[in-house]
Amino acid sequence: MTAIDQIMAAKGLVLPDVVTGYIGAESLPIDPRANQLALHFPGTGEQLTLLQEDDAKTVARAVACARDSFQTGAWSRTATAARQGVFRRGATLIREHAEELALLECLCAGLPAAHLASRQVPRAADNLDFFADYIAVMAGETFEQMSGYQTTVTRQPAGVAALFAPWNAPLALASMQIASSLAFGNTCVLKPSEHTPLSILRMVSLLEEAGLPPGTINVVNGSGMETGAALAGSAGIDRIAFTGGGTTARQVMAAAAHHLTPVHFELGGKSANIVFDDADFERAVDGSLVNIFSNSGQICIAGSRILVQRGISERFIEAFVARTRSLKVGNPLDPTVEVGPMAFKAHWQKVLDHIARAKNDGAILLCGGEAQTDVGSGYFVAPTVFQVHNNQLPLCQEEVFGPVVSIQIFDEDEEAVSLANDSRFGLVGYCWTNDLTRAQLFQQRIEAGTLWINTPLARDLRAPFGGFKESGIGRDGPRQAAEFFTEEKATITAYGDTPIRKLGSPEST
Repeated sequence: MTAIDQIMAAKGLVLPDVVTGYIGAESLPIDPRANQLALHFPGTGEQLTLLQEDDAKTVARAVACARDSFQTGAWSRTATAARQGVFRRGATLIREHAEELALLECLCAGLPAAHLASRQVPRAADNLDFFADYIAVMAGETFEQMSGYQTTVTRQPAGVAALFAPWNAPLALASMQIASSLAFGNTCVLKPSEHTPLSILRMVSLLEEAGLPPGTINVVNGSGMETGAALAGSAGIDRIAFTGGGTTARQVMAAAAHHLTPVHFELGGKSANIVFDDADFERAVDGSLVNIFSNSGQICIAGSRILVQRGISERFIEAFVARTRSLKVGNPLDPTVEVGPMAFKAHWQKVLDHIARAKNDGAILLCGGEAQTDVGSGYFVAPTVFQVHNNQLPLCQEEVFGPVVSIQIFDEDEEAVSLANDSRFGLVGYCWTNDLTRAQLFQQRIEAGTLWINTPLARDLRAPFGGFKESGIGRDGPRQAAEFFTEEKATITAYGDTPIRKLGSPEST
């Protein structure tokens, strides 16, 4: 029995030999003819189990099941109070199974289990509770300005949504997609990343235990080239929500274009973290570390470009590098670990390739800069800090998506704004200052969808979230989700004896 088997057994859990899709509230049977993909634990590289890849035929079956479920009205025509009840029970079950869900996600994604259990799993429950609250207060519109007529504006669910969840925060982000679409009565076909299906499959089963009707959520597994392409190009899909990278998003958009399917994309970032010379120094150092090394650097909102003003640059760099060297890197199952491995081997190599290129391009290595081999045989990268003098380096323009950060010194405030906006991305931005004028300049001039001033990574679910430029299309958020996942309908009713032209009668001439 392996160490992972022992951990699973202690929790009363057993991994199946083959993980399969989930259609109509039933796990698909193992098909010996299907392609099988290996799932590995990033902390050691050892194989966990196999994942059965769903082909176009299976995807079509999942879409048809979601369509049938939608048309029966078991969920789409369920009363708001009943949908609220399912969401709230689902949130409760997620919290009760937080340790189990965190373990499953840790085994697949390599994210520190303690972080998952304390933050990302509760976030999944919060997403459900939030949308349960929101649908209770949604209102239509009524217009009575036209004499003799009343116009009402209502919304109805769009139909079947295709949801593409990423591997870097599977539960937190998949739950947002699920809550955003199902809250308004849609059904869905969900495709997790082929690297991280386990926690999502378990969450779906908990939602059905909470009362979600069979066929409301259907799960298909596999690569983007096979399973994802079939789902994105399906004529039976009414909405597509995708969280991931820009290259794949372009392929999804091209497939969706054949059927004019509306898309919602939450994509990458290369966000600036500006530290002005009047900042609360300790708070800026703490927040800057959180901004880049949370989730082992594998977050789209990472503050991966630190811009620090010259007056405090020497002190800041010294403190930041010292703290980076002190980060605890290791087995993500260890509750004291702060930085875990990269999620899978190919991504680990990609991050190392970015580091090697940065060295060749002349970036100054301050710490890290290599695979970390002293903590085990997993996909570890030493937390890495570069100093740069040119924002055009690939290190500063391309999303590394790992524990790698660049630091660049600036002099004037306008220079910081210019450097921050010198990117094809525009997801988020960070600013550390005690000067109100500087904060207002940052708020008004930075080209990003979400801005944080003197804080790291705070999220208000009432506010929209999404990016400028190549960081996405559309926004997450309650009103924004209602606009995307529903169809708006205007109904005009005449009252009283409003005149109607009498075509074809003597009176009309």
